[in-house]
Amino acid sequence: VSAHYADLPSLPVAKGPVMLHHVPRFLSLCRDAGEARVALLVFDGLAMDQWVQIRDRLMLRAPELAFEESACFAWLPTLTSVSRQALFSGMKPREFANSIETTAQEPALWSRFWQDHGLRANEVLYRKGIKRTEQLSEIETAIADPAIKAAGIVVDTVDEIVHGAIFGKRGVAGQISSWCESGFIERLFGALLGNGFHIYLTADHGNVDAVGIGRLNQGVATEVRGERVRVYRSEAIAASTPDDIDAFRLDIGGLPSDFLPLFAGGRGAFVQTGEPIVSHGGLSVEELIVPFVKVTHASTRK
Repeated sequence: VSAHYADLPSLPVAKGPVMLHHVPRFLSLCRDAGEARVALLVFDGLAMDQWVQIRDRLMLRAPELAFEESACFAWLPTLTSVSRQALFSGMKPREFANSIETTAQEPALWSRFWQDHGLRANEVLYRKGIKRTEQLSEIETAIADPAIKAAGIVVDTVDEIVHGAIFGKRGVAGQISSWCESGFIERLFGALLGNGFHIYLTADHGNVDAVGIGRLNQGVATEVRGERVRVYRSEAIAASTPDDIDAFRLDIGGLPSDFLPLFAGGRGAFVQTGEPIVSHGGLSVEELIVPFVKVTHASTRK
């Protein structure tokens, strides 16, 4: 990662997104190629292994669906406010520096991207906080509007499961299995496909089993306090990290100059020593590489 990550943001997107901020441009190219209605489904926090679990369950429950699978890189640090904003804005994090600590600007960023690429504001849809089957009726009504050409939908279920995990990723897998049995996912896919949308599914980051290496008690020194990463706003404060904790700095091009991440080493987390946790924010493969999947009807797959 330290040797080659800096090369990824500028790679071409025509054959598929390499990083999450490439996704909107790729979808715009898909629209130019004839996909009049595109839907970006973001399963917040979905790791690659969890996508495989969902896909395998869907292949049994909904054999009419087909999947064209690839992967792309999240932004470092793998925090929602960094990586998901990049995903919806089509920009590198330094380009949305004023909102990098919150996701509140996502609807505006998503709409602005599409307006810059020829759509009107009323042709762009954004929804987040979607978790349960009873919320799907509103989504179904919204996407039935023939004016909508680009839909962005954040499904928060996996992230909610991960942040409430008690028994590690095995426990997460059990809860995802139960969620699959609810019928939520195939109903959402079916509604979008039935309204003529081309579905692209991805995640803002994955998650990993980690073990506590000790808390950093720095008061208000850190602006962003993740379990796998801490972020500082000044070099002087960043340099004050205790030497006896297993953590490291990494210079990441594309971040604001005053957004300085400190990563927990290995599979560590800045929680009580020895405490097991499922988390994100770091640069393990499980956190950094996320699925990018086109969902289609099996009968229409080329």
